[in-house]
Amino acid sequence: MRVLSTVSEVRKVVQESQRPVGLVPTMGFFHEGHLSLMRAARETCATVVVSIFVNPLQFGPREDLDAYPRDLPRDLAMAEGVGVDLVFAPGVQEMYPERQLACVEVEKISEGLCGAKRPGHFRGVATVVAKLFNIVQPDAAFFGQKDAQQLQVIRRMVQDLNFPVTIVPCSIVREPDGLAMSSRNVYLTPEERRAAVVLYRSLKRAENLIAGGEHDAGKIESFLAESIASEPLARLDYAEVRALPDLAAKPVLSGEVILAVAAYFGRARLIDNLIVRV
Repeated sequence: MRVLSTVSEVRKVVQESQRPVGLVPTMGFFHEGHLSLMRAARETCATVVVSIFVNPLQFGPREDLDAYPRDLPRDLAMAEGVGVDLVFAPGVQEMYPERQLACVEVEKISEGLCGAKRPGHFRGVATVVAKLFNIVQPDAAFFGQKDAQQLQVIRRMVQDLNFPVTIVPCSIVREPDGLAMSSRNVYLTPEERRAAVVLYRSLKRAENLIAGGEHDAGKIESFLAESIASEPLARLDYAEVRALPDLAAKPVLSGEVILAVAAYFGRARLIDNLIVRV
């Protein structure tokens, strides 16, 4: 496995690599969810590239950029263990040698859910992913469903800007009790870790309500909010139901919808979702 830190090196190596090339963009501090993306890329691509870059453009002024967990040696060992060919681990100066004046913004899809709570976040996400696509020139890119809004933003960016890359969504990887794996789970105390399961349990109960015939989005959202708020250690951020793929509000549920939630447990902000076909 090769580890490179400059744009020019990556471009040269990828140009000489066997196609198809699969890209897994990450911010590092790997867990099984990240590894599942790499394995999916390994199954279908001759060359697997993983990027590790904690992107400052997608963090707000009071968010955890400086505290975000990092462990590059551990990440490299894990990536090599699942057969990654190339890791691109640039510094901030390499990715943004000057102030970034050209940015990518995907309207509408980025405006609700996490976008409403984290202004500018998806602008930063779309910009860095567009840069990675231009640097690596992948044939396919692999993204986890846990960051569901991010996935839809990237899909629409690829569609509207004609990037020649196939976006491959991959299922959420969960702990045995249902908690979605996240790098931010390391922030949780043992008590907060036990409490955080309320997100998945609430989603599953709401799914059962829908299966039982409740199609009023407002009632489902109220149920999710009340269920999560019933956990004393949870501080609800949002609980919403949106249509797929445009993430539009849908008062009466039909077709494919996503139940999306976010809450704070101590200093950790966790998100989760379920896709339901009504």
